[in-house]
Amino acid sequence: MSDDVGVQVDKVNVVPNSVHVRVAHDLLLAGHRYLDVRTPEEFNRGHPIGAVNIPYMYKTSAGMTKNPDFVKDVKSIFGEDTELIVGCQMGKRSQMAATHLSSSGFTAITDNTGGYSAWMENGFPTQ
Repeated sequence: MSDDVGVQVDKVNVVPNSVHVRVAHDLLLAGHRYLDVRTPEEFNRGHPIGAVNIPYMYKTSAGMTKNPDFVKDVKSIFGEDTELIVGCQMGKRSQMAATHLSSSGFTAITDNTGGYSAWMENGFPTQ
């Protein structure tokens, strides 16, 4: 196996850093940006202050469907080296989205494991 192949395999298997909601809040205060990957309907019901909404999945009549333009949409707003906290409602979608972004060349991705539910439970600011 050549080094080039090894590097490519490593990039595909990138696993982002995952942190508790309190750490995510501290990172936001330190200047990280917050990417909320919930649906627009969920986002409009409340979100962390300053969060940007780019859905990882959309609700359709057939259920949840992955956003085919997700990485392109994120790249249109954030650079690949932007320090991003990725969050959803409970943590599952954000984990998938964070892994997808890390595997697509983003280098500073952190997953908020508790999602917006934990954000609210901890009384952190929302809008």
